[in-house]
Amino acid sequence: MPTEHFPEGPVPQPPSTPLVFRIRGLDCAEEVALLKRELAPLCGEANLAFDLLAGRLTVVPPPGAAPADPEAFATAVRRAVARAGLEAVSWIDPCAPGVCPVEEGFWQRRGRIVACAGAAVLIAAGFAVHAAAHGLRHALAGAEPAGVALPLASRLLYLAAVAAGGRFTVPRAWRAARRLRPDMNLLMTVAVLGALAIGNWLEAASVTFLFAFALLLESWSVGRARRAIAALVALTPRTGRYLCPRDGDLIEQPVDAIPLGVTALVRPHERIPLDGIVTRGESAVNEAPLTGESIPVTKRPGDEVFAGAINGDGALELRVTKAAADTTLARIIRLVEQAQARRAPSELWVEKFARVYTPAMMGLALAVAVLPPLLDHGAWSHWFYQALVLLVIACPCALVISTPVSVVAGLTTAARAGVLIKGGVFLETPARLRAVALDKTGTLTRGRPEVQEIVTLDADHTPAQLLARAAALEEHSSHPLAAAVLRRARADGVAWTPAVDVTARPGLGAEGTVEGRRFWIGSHRFMHDQDGETPACHARAAELERAGRSVVALGTDGHVCGLFGVSDTLRPEAAAAVRGLREAGVRAVVMLTGDHEAAARAMSDAAGLDSYAFDLLPADKLRRLEMLRDKYGPVAMVGDGVNDTPAMAAAALGIAMAGASGADGAPRNDAALETADIVLLADDLTRLPWLIHHSRRVHRVIRENIVFALVVKGAFVALTVAGEASLWMAIAADMGASLAVIFNSLRLLDGGRNRAD
Repeated sequence: MPTEHFPEGPVPQPPSTPLVFRIRGLDCAEEVALLKRELAPLCGEANLAFDLLAGRLTVVPPPGAAPADPEAFATAVRRAVARAGLEAVSWIDPCAPGVCPVEEGFWQRRGRIVACAGAAVLIAAGFAVHAAAHGLRHALAGAEPAGVALPLASRLLYLAAVAAGGRFTVPRAWRAARRLRPDMNLLMTVAVLGALAIGNWLEAASVTFLFAFALLLESWSVGRARRAIAALVALTPRTGRYLCPRDGDLIEQPVDAIPLGVTALVRPHERIPLDGIVTRGESAVNEAPLTGESIPVTKRPGDEVFAGAINGDGALELRVTKAAADTTLARIIRLVEQAQARRAPSELWVEKFARVYTPAMMGLALAVAVLPPLLDHGAWSHWFYQALVLLVIACPCALVISTPVSVVAGLTTAARAGVLIKGGVFLETPARLRAVALDKTGTLTRGRPEVQEIVTLDADHTPAQLLARAAALEEHSSHPLAAAVLRRARADGVAWTPAVDVTARPGLGAEGTVEGRRFWIGSHRFMHDQDGETPACHARAAELERAGRSVVALGTDGHVCGLFGVSDTLRPEAAAAVRGLREAGVRAVVMLTGDHEAAARAMSDAAGLDSYAFDLLPADKLRRLEMLRDKYGPVAMVGDGVNDTPAMAAAALGIAMAGASGADGAPRNDAALETADIVLLADDLTRLPWLIHHSRRVHRVIRENIVFALVVKGAFVALTVAGEASLWMAIAADMGASLAVIFNSLRLLDGGRNRAD
């Protein structure tokens, strides 16, 4: 009996089950950094994943590091989150069918607004008391008349304003100080305490309020993106109706309880509950929420419909093909949420820069406070005040938020336009593309063969007669070419009598009796075997093949009646998309296909491509892509099938066509969708040049934000070192910079579904 061999070394540990939490109050990148610092010692930073839009934290316990009791580990995570000043609760997927949105308490929903508004009211009250006691001029200057103390009521009101405005800042500043990790919260807190120490009560309260207001705006900008996701979630119907397979009764249930394969009923103007195939009825369906296509699409038996789309005036019956958790809409929501975990290069650069910048500014402020007086260049009080000004202007708020808000807005706008981008890291890449490679079948073409030409070889036969007899023979065949013949016959309104005694000839065609006569139908090779091929017939068939079409021949009684030229059809927008790519600066647009040369050449000429390569296996596509990369630089690969995934994975950008069905209605392989970095939801190739323009627009906005924030801060650092700045000027500049970058970023949400700058 053979013995089993066990490799030496430690026994592999099974993968740990991820723990998912909802983090209440998670609104900015600074809070994510705080959480990383608290949680990294527990499980390692590599095992943490944050979704800022959803407020979600995913923790993967390292093998052997988690306690035997998973709940004990979850408790340890909650405690670490609490040390960062936030709260972790168990995650409930808001996209799951039947799940109602989590209701937050009033303080979670309105706490920042209340604190900010309270600070404003208290400042106004303190100012009024001060003005009443010493006059408006002194109140505006924030100063006291010589020898007269600021009214106690004003001091208390200003102090209360500082407490209200600092409600969310001071606790974080304290934690940053304890860990010797200075951040923007510590900078602002030190500046406010210093202003209080030298008697600038109004300035201290105003700085606190304005910083709280800036944080409120940041929270609002993230909340706006969250509301865009919530709008997608709201598209998902809670219930649906279907026919019981046993007795035909109409049953209404939550969508997650509807089984696969049943017949669902959709009334006019209702949302479609699940993905499925129409089996009965015809209606114009509005798919704009899912694909960005603004014109309703007519759906007939055999067409696919998506959950969340809005039915038109007709009733539909459909066969359910996807469970609630696997619908196209559910996947869209998951992908948009998960996109935040993949950070844009600019965002990573800003985060690293801020880690160095903050302590450097604190060191500079200390130098400003100490060195000039020691060198006898001014009073200690003057330079201490200038150091406080420097701390305020050094706050990296505008710099830190310059990129995340732009990325969130860019991702949301792209999703609205029918382009799913799986993270900020892929949002900036299209701007750098220099070449685009496209698959043929299902990408440049519809992925479904159609009868392009009917050739009659006998004067006794008309095209309608040829279609009627061909349809009679092909009626029960599942071959794609047979399906093409049947579609053409139905489209031309041709009626036919079903054939009898039909015999299939695998790999060749079929034979049968139609209206008392024996007919055959099949390939060029089958036609040759029937001994009815004349030189003229052969020449006509060869001409069709040179044009990239497959030949289907129909014959009887030793002669060929006619030929059908069948080929895949170019997407109507393909040529315009290729022109758009060139206008966007792409140097080469090429096709990589496994099809034969004639078909590749025909499609390449029709689309206006620069070049094409044919008869390629997946490994060949990969090699061709690497050659393009070496010649041109960053390359995108656009495909739809499993044979495209190696090239998509190796490309600078993998783009998948997300249409739910491939050639002839066959399910499209999910491997392409999973490998891709970007998904075109509506299979619209014109989204490719749009994507490049959109990426450049996002990149330009990010660059504008960063440059503007740095220039403003640099100018005020120079003014402070020269002793010419004030706290009012500093806070106005900091607040203005923060507002400017936020609203500049939110311009991306105007998004023009059909345009980009």
